[in-house]
Amino acid sequence: MKLVLFTAFVALLAGSAIAEDTTASSDNVPVYNSVPYLTPENTTFGGQIEGAAVDKDGNFYAVNYKGSKNETGKVWSKQAPFFKDKKTVDTWFNAIRFHVNSKGVQEAYIGDVMNHRVVRVTSTSSKCNSLRSEDFCKDSAILQPNDIAIAHSTGRLFLSGMSYTENSKVGDGGLWTCDSAGNVKKLGEFYRTNGIEVSPDEKTLYLSEAINKDGSVISNVIKAFDLDPKEGTIGKDRTFVDFGKLDKSAATDIDGMRTDIDGNLYVARNGDSKVAKISPSGKLLAYIKTVSIKGVSNLEFAGAKGQDLFIVGACAENAEKGCVEIYRTDTTGNAFNKLNGGKKA
Repeated sequence: MKLVLFTAFVALLAGSAIAEDTTASSDNVPVYNSVPYLTPENTTFGGQIEGAAVDKDGNFYAVNYKGSKNETGKVWSKQAPFFKDKKTVDTWFNAIRFHVNSKGVQEAYIGDVMNHRVVRVTSTSSKCNSLRSEDFCKDSAILQPNDIAIAHSTGRLFLSGMSYTENSKVGDGGLWTCDSAGNVKKLGEFYRTNGIEVSPDEKTLYLSEAINKDGSVISNVIKAFDLDPKEGTIGKDRTFVDFGKLDKSAATDIDGMRTDIDGNLYVARNGDSKVAKISPSGKLLAYIKTVSIKGVSNLEFAGAKGQDLFIVGACAENAEKGCVEIYRTDTTGNAFNKLNGGKKA
């Protein structure tokens, strides 16, 4: 087994395809397999690994470095510490997004679920070995934030958050936006919200919503909103995907979501070992199954060309460890593309 995984990993580094259409679901949907990259034996991340993010060079990042709630780290091209908040009490980072501002400076936005804020981190040296941090947007009314999306054309952030209760009600989830100056505005209340993403053309905002009843999860949908990325306003929500109808997986929570440059949405199914690939029209195109991750928490396209889908979550063999798998695609991630000028969008 170790030899098979090692061979597959070498193929990944060589730029070869690392997965084939192995099976098909009951609905005849292709099922692909990702390949382990960080395992319980070599990972530096804890089981609460989340906040998948890519910078303009294709480096991949996540939270829960060394198992610390207040520390983020680099996963690829090699494991290394990134930013740690040593000053703010109860810091718990759960989300990361990178952005290149109008002056060409790359910034990291990191969501802190306990202090209801987003921290902006910038480099103070050309070698990025010295970082400056500041509270970018903060409001006690923000529910967490749990995850972050960004409209790169304006630098506007969109935040999701949730309260997990036995019987969900509207207000257990919410949606906020922070403009480029850090001003916070609430956009709406929902049932339990989690994954959030902006389409490549920045005309659509996607937001997941789940409902619990008597302690059981009974619904998981993705809502879509018409979006004005400049003003930060949204239109009336519509159901983009209802997983109860799509593949009868209403009880499996949605977690992180990311798009590629073609507008396909990749959806982490927490509590399951897979990612769902959804077309811009809401059609289920494929599943990507993980080998070493039981509950997929987040994902992002990274790597030298921005075409490797990094998938993160607690390791199946040891839930106190954070595992990472990679699925090589033939398309480029939206975030990587935007950070590099958005030439392919």
